[in-house]
Amino acid sequence: MIATREFRFEPLTPDRWEDFVRLFGPRGCGGCWCMWFRQTGKEFEAGRGAKNRDAMCEVVDRGPVPGILAYAGDEPAGWVSLSPRERFPRLDRSRAMKQVDREPVWSIVCFYIGPAHRGAGLMQALIRAAEVSATEQGARVLEAYPRDPAVSPVSVDAAYHGVVPAFAAAGFHEVARRTAGQPVMRKQIG
Repeated sequence: MIATREFRFEPLTPDRWEDFVRLFGPRGCGGCWCMWFRQTGKEFEAGRGAKNRDAMCEVVDRGPVPGILAYAGDEPAGWVSLSPRERFPRLDRSRAMKQVDREPVWSIVCFYIGPAHRGAGLMQALIRAAEVSATEQGARVLEAYPRDPAVSPVSVDAAYHGVVPAFAAAGFHEVARRTAGQPVMRKQIG
C-alpha cells in the first residue's frame, strides 16, 4: 500500500488478523472490536467482548477489507475503519451522522491508535492511507464524523471518531452539522 518515514499501512486481511488482535489487546477496546457501527445496540451489547471479536473476524474473513492497519516496523500501531457507508447501519440511527444526501460515500468511522504512538501524527497518516485505499476500490467521496475540539475538549476515548483539525488538514470540508461538536465532513477523491 503506502508508507511514511515512520509507519507503513496495510489492509486488514485474514493473514493480518493476529496483528489486529495484538493492537486491540485482550479486551478489544472495551469489547467493541470495531463492531459498534456495524450492529444494532442490542446486537452490540449481546456481543460485547469475545462475540464481537468473532464477529469482526467474520467481517475480515468474508471481505471486502474493513480498514487499514498502521505498522511501526513489525508492530501494529494503529487502525482506521472504512467501508461503503451502507456497511455501517448505525450511522443512519444517529442524529449527528445520518445521511446527508443520496451521494454514494465511503465512511471513516473509527480510529484506534496504540498508546505508544499517540501524538505522532498517525491519525492524519491513517486518513491519507484510507483515502488511497478507498480510491483504489473505486470510491469517489470519503465521509467522516469527527469531534470538534474547538467546541469542547476531546478525550482520548472520544477521539475514536477522529478530530476536525486532522480531517481539515487532509482536505475534508464540513457538509453538515446537526450537533455542535460533531460535523459531517467530506472529501472528493475520485
